[in-house]
Amino acid sequence: MATSPNYGWLEPDNTDLVKNGALSIRTLGNAIDTTMATMTPKSTYTAKGSIAAATAASTPANLAVGNNGETLVADSSTSTGLSYQANWAAAKNKIINGDYRINQRGFSSVTANDTYTFDRWRTLSGGTVTYAFTPQTFTPGTAPVAGYEGSTFLQCAISAATSSYIGISQRIEDVRTFANQSIVVSFWAKAASGTPSVDVVVNQDFGSGGSSSVNTIGTKQAISTSWTRYSFKITVPSISGKTIGTSSFTNVYLLFSDAIIGSGVGDQTGTFQIWGFQAETGTVATAFQTATGTLQGELAACQRYYWRQTVSTNQPLAPTGGCATAAIADSALYFPVTMRLNPSSIEVSNVGFYNWGNGSIYESGTITSAAATLYAINLRYTHGSNVFTTGQSGALIGRAASSYIGINAEL
Repeated sequence: MATSPNYGWLEPDNTDLVKNGALSIRTLGNAIDTTMATMTPKSTYTAKGSIAAATAASTPANLAVGNNGETLVADSSTSTGLSYQANWAAAKNKIINGDYRINQRGFSSVTANDTYTFDRWRTLSGGTVTYAFTPQTFTPGTAPVAGYEGSTFLQCAISAATSSYIGISQRIEDVRTFANQSIVVSFWAKAASGTPSVDVVVNQDFGSGGSSSVNTIGTKQAISTSWTRYSFKITVPSISGKTIGTSSFTNVYLLFSDAIIGSGVGDQTGTFQIWGFQAETGTVATAFQTATGTLQGELAACQRYYWRQTVSTNQPLAPTGGCATAAIADSALYFPVTMRLNPSSIEVSNVGFYNWGNGSIYESGTITSAAATLYAINLRYTHGSNVFTTGQSGALIGRAASSYIGINAEL
């Protein structure tokens, strides 16, 4: 007897005797019947776009098509291991500078609470805790994602912690962001020392004059000693009935040590390394991308909240200016992007005033903001003595290798 090429059914040979034909046909028919009984009937697929899936081994199931524009993703939380979800290619990640590439402040080590590290990222800590946040550089070819060659990552080394908390956070503008939605917060992490765990908390801050803030806590996860992507599914509460005040925001915390709000992490020590932070709508972490998708776009997004102008010795910082009185000189500084709001403060380091009229450089005065808009600021240099001639031109200049003026409009 021969066999069929695909399923191996027994078939009569051309030379078989006629008297054996009925038996051969019955044998073949039974084999076909058995095979067909194991096949998925076409009635399983109930509508246009339905696809074949499975809920277990040898257990076929129908997966109905998603909504227009949705993407099919692997999702272990569903019965078929698949789901459709929205996936906005542009601006799906609400975290700015999630790959830690922008560092306008040039931070090298941070050991204090409420201090900025990479742009848009600020520390939070309390209790008895000793730690240091530092920027680290990937060895070329060792970044966590093939095809996305990250350059820098954030490291947090905790050497002591008692009844404490410590983490890193980013305030996302407007408490309406993610409200009443399922979101996924994801990142790559590595335990360079110790066996630490981390947790994510989403804080809804309703701003000045608004309702009390609301915390939603994720489920802690242990961090391995190799770069691994971790994701936290969080259902953000509705803001129905809440009062939204001034400068509201949605704050995403990553906790490294916590014995305060009950995240489950507790006091712990060790060295944590973090890269590729993303917060998006949905139930599954999709491919990482920055908030804007370009390096220039990410820099501009950071400059909406903070901008630093840095120059070397004797280079102009604010080239347009002049002497308003015998003791006051003003200089105009124009921002590269529109700020979030009128700057709330400025930072100054090693800046003086050059009076073009008499060719003198003055360094002993103070620099303050005389007036500011979303687009520019009037920086006022006040000298302790009457050294200027009203009407003469001048400019703020750097007086060291890394002189700067920082303009702050952070949340």
